[in-house]
This record gives sequence, structure tokens and C-alpha cells, in this order.
Amino acid sequence: MQLTATSYRPFLTRFQSLIALFILCLGISLMSDKFLTVANFWNVLRQISVNVCISTGMTLVVLTAGIDLSVGSVLALSGAITAGLLRNGIQLPSANLYIGFTLLGATLAGLITGSGLGWFNGWAITRFKLPPFVATLAMLTIARGLTMLWTEGFPITGLGDSFTFLGTGWFLGIPLPVWLSGVIVAIAVLITNKTRLGRYIYAIGGSESAARLSGVNINKIKMAVYTIAGGLAAVGGLLVTSRLDSAQPNAGTSYELDSIAAVVIGGTSLSGGRGSILGTVQGAIIIGVLNNGLVLLNVSPFWQQVVKGFVILLAVIIDKSNSKSE
Repeated sequence: MQLTATSYRPFLTRFQSLIALFILCLGISLMSDKFLTVANFWNVLRQISVNVCISTGMTLVVLTAGIDLSVGSVLALSGAITAGLLRNGIQLPSANLYIGFTLLGATLAGLITGSGLGWFNGWAITRFKLPPFVATLAMLTIARGLTMLWTEGFPITGLGDSFTFLGTGWFLGIPLPVWLSGVIVAIAVLITNKTRLGRYIYAIGGSESAARLSGVNINKIKMAVYTIAGGLAAVGGLLVTSRLDSAQPNAGTSYELDSIAAVVIGGTSLSGGRGSILGTVQGAIIIGVLNNGLVLLNVSPFWQQVVKGFVILLAVIIDKSNSKSE
């Protein structure tokens, strides 16, 4: 049997993320002796954990042929809400009332904030038939403005050791953020592969009209997906705020780009209906290793943005090429 370039295409398509990761790691390790160290390994995994959480939700959205540009701002607002309630509580001078929040209460408030904003995205998209790009772009601005109003433009710091343990602690020799992101990925894989919700998500992305004719409640599924995406962005916000022991007003800036890049590099089609959570995890690892490598090589932050932009462009081109060959 004669092997041709066409013979290799299915193999390359299936393992292109792993091949790219191997080549990237090899190249960086040859240029920096700090890359292949235990400390750097855990540092990369801890940083990747935030993007894995966000990108898992983004994958569900993209599988329905949607997009969520607001995850970075939702991350910032959710983290700020948690930090503000934990640090200052709620004060109502007019009623001479002060409401304090426990760690659990403040954390739940942050998660509810993110999920609520995600729900609003889904509601706006389904109720008014807005393009996801437009609706979530508006939420990007709204959530960022609310973050600035809540924090008054200043960081909220001094959140306590119990809260910072979430982002900096270890369990069984592995950072807590890695455990948390791993659990989220496992649940998402279960949902997409073994549940009716997962089948409906793929069906909507494959053909929304066919899914509707099959009796799928399109609006209900989309609202659920955007709510999950908002909630997972809030989880990312908790991790970032906890690790820094500070809620920064500009936190999460450009995180939506890293998230979309991880999804596309991981093989999920922007047209919807094709992709996987585990592929996205591979994409997030590639983005994390790339970011880490550029820092180790002392590449200017401005050039880092240029490089990541070209990586996203290349990933989309490859995705389109794979779609045409199928």
C-alpha cells in the first residue's frame, strides 16, 4: 500500500494539537534551560487552570455555533464582587445596617453573579434574536463598567489566608486550581458525551433548524449553555482573585482571546457541531506553554500579542482547511 499525503491527513487532523504541543515544548526547551523544571511545570499548570475553566464554558458555547466575548469582564466582576463582600460586606448607612459575608457566602455571590450575567447573555440572544457576537460584546462593556463602579477603580486587597488558599494552596502534592479545573473538565466531558444536554448542544451546532424540527428547545439549551459559560468564568475570577489576594478592576483583559484560541486550537469548529472538551484542554495547554515560553525568552509583551494573534489566525485557517477536506 502506497502512502500519500492524503493518507496521513486523518492522523494529522486527529493529533494536530498534540503534535503542535510537542514541537512547541521542544523548541522552548532548547532555547531556555528554565522551561523543563519542576517549579516551572507547576507554575504553567496553575496558570493554565484559569483558562481551562473559562475555555470549557466557551467550548459549549462554540459548539452551538455561538461565541462569548464577555468572559474576561464577567471574570473581573465576579472576582470583584466576591472580594468586596468578603472584605467590606454591604453597608447601608441610611438604614444603619451592615451585612457581613462569610467565605462561602461571598464565593457563592461571585458564582451567582457570573452565572446571572451568562443567563442574561443567553436571554438577550434568544429573546431578541441578537447575534451572539453583538450581545456578548455589549456584556463585555457592561460588566467591565460595573466592575469599575464596584471597585471605584481601585484594587480590593487583604482577603485573608482562607480565601487565598484556593488559588495558592496544594492538595496531595498538586495545586488546588489544577484539581478544580480537572473536576470541571471531567464533568463537562460527562455532559457532552453521556447526557441529553450534550447531544442537544451538538445537534444545535450541527443544524439548528434540524434540531428544532426534532423537538429540541433551542432557546432553553442556549440559555443553559451561556449560563454555564458565565458561571465558569466566575470560577476563573475566583482563582485569579485568590491567587493575587486582590481583585483588580482590569482583571481578565483579553482572557476571552486566550479562551477562543484554546477552543479553536483544540479542534472545535467555530461553525459549531464539532469539537471536544479534551481538545480544548490541549489547546489551553498550548496557549499556556506559549505564554510561558515567551516570558522565559524575555519577549516583549507587545510582541507576545502579535505572536498569539498569528497563532489564532493559523488555527482558524487549519480549522477551515479541515472542514473543506471532510
